[in-house]
Amino acid sequence: MTLDRRSFMIGAASVAALPWPASAARNVTDSAKRSVTLPDTIGRVFAAGGPASVVVYVMKPDAMIGWPRAIRGEERPFIAAAQRDLPEVGLLTGRSDTANVEIVLTAKPDLIVDFGSVRDTFASLATSVQERTGIPYVLIDGRFDATAASFRTLGNMLGVPERGEALARYTEDLFARLDKTLAAVPEDKRPRVYLARGPEGLETGLKGSINTEIIERAGGRNVAESNDARRGIANISPEQLLLWNPDIIVTWDRGFHAKAMKGNDPLWQDLKAVREGRVYLAPTAPFGWIDRPPSINRLIGLPWLANVFHGERFPFDMREDTRAFYKLFYHVDVSDADLQTLIAWADGKPPALPPRR
Repeated sequence: MTLDRRSFMIGAASVAALPWPASAARNVTDSAKRSVTLPDTIGRVFAAGGPASVVVYVMKPDAMIGWPRAIRGEERPFIAAAQRDLPEVGLLTGRSDTANVEIVLTAKPDLIVDFGSVRDTFASLATSVQERTGIPYVLIDGRFDATAASFRTLGNMLGVPERGEALARYTEDLFARLDKTLAAVPEDKRPRVYLARGPEGLETGLKGSINTEIIERAGGRNVAESNDARRGIANISPEQLLLWNPDIIVTWDRGFHAKAMKGNDPLWQDLKAVREGRVYLAPTAPFGWIDRPPSINRLIGLPWLANVFHGERFPFDMREDTRAFYKLFYHVDVSDADLQTLIAWADGKPPALPPRR
């Protein structure tokens, strides 16, 4: 369900005239070291982008105003019923920001939350939107290493500190178990991994980017190293991929996975990972296990990848661990049929699904 953008378009004068409650009660410091004044109670939250929408849903689902992109058919079973049909409100930040100040004002949130980078660019945007709307806007650090602290920070801001603490402890336990495993695996014994993005598989994330930090955190070596300080997404040549010749390929693109596994493409059939059947298709419902968005949804992808990379050194029960994660984080009891769908994805045998709308 998508909100009609035209119904939100009001003139600048009208925007300026909109009354806004000034019942501020507390000052907080966000992850960008910005001092922000919050109202005493946070009942309605506008998520600035995809990563923020995931963390707000996980932390306090009843406070959500809407999704940057409406929940689609195959994602619905993995989202709590009360949030499945929330409207699509667009993005305030990101590559294709689609919301605007008028939409935010009409939604009347108590707080705007962004989750991810806290660089100056995003801090300036947050300050600008806050000054134009009078709505407090906080930035929360989305890096893996900051996850536990971010849970606690956002839990306190949203008035659900117990929830924040429970998720922080889950994260700390996961990281501690993973660190114990990786301490016994020398760097040169860790698998060389390539993240294949897009239908051709020739887009990837450079080492150190937020899009691929899960590979290094799970104990893999990202083959896509840059010779300079670049981070983020890059397009590569077939020749470069052949030179890298990774041990493992990970993707979430079904079309690419099917193409690579057919074994009749000269590029892919010559790669070690393809010859040895080590091309893994990550689940994407309700959010990606590896990326898309790079938010706390990656916490379920982390133990799965660690098991893919290191086998029984890091046990992962696909059924029980997934069911427990979805219950704790996504507020749903996953049915046997829906769980089987996720398992089929991770086994590299995705079920036939209707095309995405």
